[in-house]
Amino acid sequence: MIEVLALVVVVLTGLYFIALGAISLFIPVLASRFLLGFADSAIKHFAELSLRFLAGCALTLYAPQMLFPDIFTLFSWVLLVTTAFLFLVPWRWHHRFAQQAVPKATRHTTLIGLVSLALGGFILAAVVRGSAA
Repeated sequence: MIEVLALVVVVLTGLYFIALGAISLFIPVLASRFLLGFADSAIKHFAELSLRFLAGCALTLYAPQMLFPDIFTLFSWVLLVTTAFLFLVPWRWHHRFAQQAVPKATRHTTLIGLVSLALGGFILAAVVRGSAA
């Protein structure tokens, strides 16, 4: 049962990246607002971290069934460690950092879109190909 839940979360993570990629490419203003909004309040900050933690746990659990399990295990642990760090940082620090970093990053929405599409596609392909093996 837990493996099925992990699979669902991993697939949703891949779909999230594909949606973020499409929005970044076709509606960049919306993508910028979305990315900047994560650190707007303590509630959004902790919601983001909770979703990151959930995705990291799901990837850790499901990576052995995926194509390239070592890559996804490493990715999941990077996600979990950075999330743990952000849980320790006051959300206002995250907010200040986002206020500075996101506008610089969103100057490159095409790159963000392409990388997000590639990552989402890679995650979904690794799930499908891993299941077929």
